[in-house]
Amino acid sequence: MALIEDLNWRHAVKAFNPDKKVSEENVEKIIEAARLAPTSSGLQQFRVLKVSNQEIKEKLVQGALNPDSMKDCSHVLVFAAWDRYTAERIDKVFDYTTEERGLPKGRFNSYTDQLKAIYLNQPAEENFAHTSRQSYIALGLAMAQAAELKVDTCPAEGFSTKVVDEVLELEKHGLKSVSLLYIGYGNDEKDWIKPMKKVRIPRDEFVIDVE
Repeated sequence: MALIEDLNWRHAVKAFNPDKKVSEENVEKIIEAARLAPTSSGLQQFRVLKVSNQEIKEKLVQGALNPDSMKDCSHVLVFAAWDRYTAERIDKVFDYTTEERGLPKGRFNSYTDQLKAIYLNQPAEENFAHTSRQSYIALGLAMAQAAELKVDTCPAEGFSTKVVDEVLELEKHGLKSVSLLYIGYGNDEKDWIKPMKKVRIPRDEFVIDVE
């Protein structure tokens, strides 16, 4: 029940204390949880950018729905997905996998040929819709790990992807921003949602039993 207790503890913090920073050890644990997330075909189609530099955070503020959180949090984690699938990207992942497992190169060629036949014939927009969905699995695991460490978080889609992509020069990495995770420690005086009761829909409405 420890995980359930941690998830009951967390909430989407609306105001952070700019004077309290998350230790690098804990930041790395949160990122590691994201790195260990399962992904479609094990391709890990996204990357996490760790932003702690205050000047860079100030540049990212434009277009953010909660600019104070971006400025005051300890770190901004940017989840950015591949802009599209390529044969090179697919091969690189599977070549690395076979090498690490001590298998002959090309062991999974029949499978990667199937992946290429599917994804390389899709438009880039459809590719990105798929790669971006993978990043949300990692986002959830990162928040769960942060909760276990009693580090406050707030996930965010309310930001200008154009600004984030340009400031962080994601295009040159073949990436596009998907979501943000503000991490830090809450400012209890300004966090208007903290004293409110946590509310979720009742379980009998949430779960649909199929018999």
